Amino acid sequence: MLLVGNGKVITRDETRPYLADGCVAVKDNIIAEVGASAELKKRYPEADFLDARGRVIMPGLINTHMHLYSTFARGMALKDAPPENFPEILGRLWWRLDKVLTREDIYYSAMVPLIDGIKNGTTTIFDHHASPGAVRESLFVLARAARAAGVRSSLCYEVSDRDGTGVMRQGIQENEEFIRHANSSGDEMIRGMFGLHASLTLSDQTLAACCQANAGTRAGFHVHVAEGIADVEDALARYGKRVVERLAGFGILGPQSLAIHCVHVNDREIDILKETGANVVHNPESNMGNAVGCAPVLAMLEKGVTVGLGTDGYTSDMLESFKVAQILHKHDRANPSVAWAEAPAMLFKHNPAISARMFPRPLGRLAPGCYADLIIVDYDPPTPLHENNADGHILFGMWGRSVATTIINGRIVMKERSLTGIDEAEIYAKARELSTKLWERF
Repeated sequence: MLLVGNGKVITRDETRPYLADGCVAVKDNIIAEVGASAELKKRYPEADFLDARGRVIMPGLINTHMHLYSTFARGMALKDAPPENFPEILGRLWWRLDKVLTREDIYYSAMVPLIDGIKNGTTTIFDHHASPGAVRESLFVLARAARAAGVRSSLCYEVSDRDGTGVMRQGIQENEEFIRHANSSGDEMIRGMFGLHASLTLSDQTLAACCQANAGTRAGFHVHVAEGIADVEDALARYGKRVVERLAGFGILGPQSLAIHCVHVNDREIDILKETGANVVHNPESNMGNAVGCAPVLAMLEKGVTVGLGTDGYTSDMLESFKVAQILHKHDRANPSVAWAEAPAMLFKHNPAISARMFPRPLGRLAPGCYADLIIVDYDPPTPLHENNADGHILFGMWGRSVATTIINGRIVMKERSLTGIDEAEIYAKARELSTKLWERF
């Protein structure tokens, strides 16, 4: 038994949202109880006590869309002219990088952002992977990295036609085999989804084959949706439908599926997303960096669509993404009064709701029966902190590196900024070695 107490506890549990001097009791990998520190220390006198020393205790953060494989692009110079639009970014950077990844690259390029995530308080990641030159076993390599880091993970391989029929079929097979493995392994830390790249790189025949392969698995699809306007133009020109309409026609959208970005969707498509129960994931920094536009997140939320928050590989800091989501929509609407409630809802309400559909137990809350994923944040509020203003304190007073301790599945993976069981220096040194070689092949 572990007690994490003597802290200001933000629970995200509506029955008891805030405790000024609270404690979380952890039994194995599950939260057993949340209450006052003195009471729980009396109730569990033999438990180990982790003293938060008056700092903030809150649920671990969840990233519902990540590209772990993107790490080795950091600092890399392109050999072509600078891209001027999103299709050129794909063609000149990402579709060249993913082709030259080896299995060893995959492992170490994943370990770096997994470590970054832990340091920034992220305890669950939904990853979307591509490595056309090393498709087979790539998800199993990622799972090995996730287990080594101790991060709860949902993994998928993005099927695409862009690298030919052979690679497309390998992608389908990789998804099939990994989903079966995840469903049968008994490991609640790892889950599989069926990855798809985007409508513009997937023929009707390929989409039909993916749907057939995924039938009966209970796994949802993880797919980029109308990220750039080229995706919409392609769908209309080739199929006479907009992207959401096309995917819905194949039965790809539903409560277990993730529709990523949804930047260029109209009102009818938003209605379809609501009707199908699909989960949308907003990636504000990536959308701004790629200059693809601002997703109509506020309109989607107004219609009751579940919209989560991700980083798309742009960062490993979910609090950074949270801050940018808040200001992006103010800027887009030219209205400083919007997004005060919507940005926190995406990160602290909808990401846990999405995760609860994919993993056996609830997470993202400090409440009995939830997974024991929690963080201690080094933050001393200069003004009163209570249940009604916690989001404001997080928005303006915390960032990822404020996290002092990260606990995932009941295990302390970082204590006072020191990682446990991970040789960070060795991993970063190996990543530099491998990335140098990859840059030469790029």
